[in-house]
Amino acid sequence: MSLMLDLDISWSDYHQKIEQLAVQIYQSGWEFNQIVCLARGGLRVGDILSRIFNQPLAILATSSYSGAGKQERGKLIFARHLTMTTENLGSQILLVDDLVDSGITLKETIPWLYEYSNTPIQEIRTAVIWYKACSVVTPDYYVDYLVDNPWIRQPFEPYELMNLQELAMKWKNEDK
Repeated sequence: MSLMLDLDISWSDYHQKIEQLAVQIYQSGWEFNQIVCLARGGLRVGDILSRIFNQPLAILATSSYSGAGKQERGKLIFARHLTMTTENLGSQILLVDDLVDSGITLKETIPWLYEYSNTPIQEIRTAVIWYKACSVVTPDYYVDYLVDNPWIRQPFEPYELMNLQELAMKWKNEDK
């Protein structure tokens, strides 16, 4: 039995991996006209890919983690609507998240998008930074395949534990 270690990701590593993902998508030659990112984890990935590819971004809020440290998986919850600035979804959709863990979110989001869209969708492909071996789906594009299914500590996670009083004191002291 192998020991599962957590992965600690820096902001620099995080951005480099998004760039690697962009290159992989570009080199595939597949053309898409819409990015849908899954919030919250896919927000930053979707935003950066939207800028690199100059394609419209839609945001779908989903949640499946709860409990202390957000490491317990619960029931998948979808927002009622997509948030987007275009009138309709594109026909070639790149569905983006930060990682695929169990795979349930990606698996259930694809039929949700087909049902939600009021215009025909020709194809949906998926892109993530991290693809864990325990996933029930294989993303079309990914940067790292993780055999041991580690917990990934991303650079924005400290904000989830942040105490606003301590933060205010830090910046009050910094201002002097």
